[in-house]
Amino acid sequence: MTDGNDAEALARTSPLDLFEVSGRSALITGASGAFGSAASRALAAAGASVTITGGSADKLEALAAEIEAAGGTVAAVARRPAEEEDAEAMVSTAVERHGGLDIVVAAAGTNRVAPIVDFKVDDWDAVMDANVRGSWLVCRAAGRQLLEQGRGGKVVLVSSTRGKLGLPSGYTAYCPSKAAVDLLAKTLACEWGQHRINVNAIGPTVFRSDVTAWMYEDEGRDTREAILSRIPLGRLGQPEDFVGALLYFASAASDFCTGQVLYVDGGYTAG
Repeated sequence: MTDGNDAEALARTSPLDLFEVSGRSALITGASGAFGSAASRALAAAGASVTITGGSADKLEALAAEIEAAGGTVAAVARRPAEEEDAEAMVSTAVERHGGLDIVVAAAGTNRVAPIVDFKVDDWDAVMDANVRGSWLVCRAAGRQLLEQGRGGKVVLVSSTRGKLGLPSGYTAYCPSKAAVDLLAKTLACEWGQHRINVNAIGPTVFRSDVTAWMYEDEGRDTREAILSRIPLGRLGQPEDFVGALLYFASAASDFCTGQVLYVDGGYTAG
């Protein structure tokens, strides 16, 4: 990653070289989900050595085999960042298998949908634990490693447009959880900036995934159509749509960008 003060080094850098992640060690949580799997494929294809984690051992095994078949370097840890030891094991695996840690993508998360008057406290806890606590635990474990290494790093949190905008369809846990993720990114950007660790968030709109599957069914038609009516580009997202933003935040191209939330939303938050 460039220092920012070395003008001569910058002058020698090709614009495309700024997006280079080859040889970096990347840890991805939620790799068995839509965003995490897209991030894992993209970073591995770009030359990073990836450590993929998630709750589904079968999905992780299949993804790891796919990455290896394409010539990538991958290690898999079938764990969610539910407890301190989970997050620490993920970081330890990345360090042991790939010689260190450079990039962290916190993509693990979940959602539960119901009107607040019917919402169960256990469901609230599940959403906050997966989206906020898990992200915080991974950032803490990864941050310790990045600080010890002393060579900077890139942390990308997966947020949502729902961290900025409410939704009249039972999102009283999900929206606050993603707002917390946004503020976690901003706070860590301030805390770690002096160590050249960039922390940013990507805020997608509705993308096809396990979490949003209900919107594609009959029960979600009204919600789906309401969202589509507000997206200028006229479609819902696909996981691949967020790869460009990810590579920007994971590479030297974003060396002077930190504490930001980039909305990959087809223009949804513009209107």
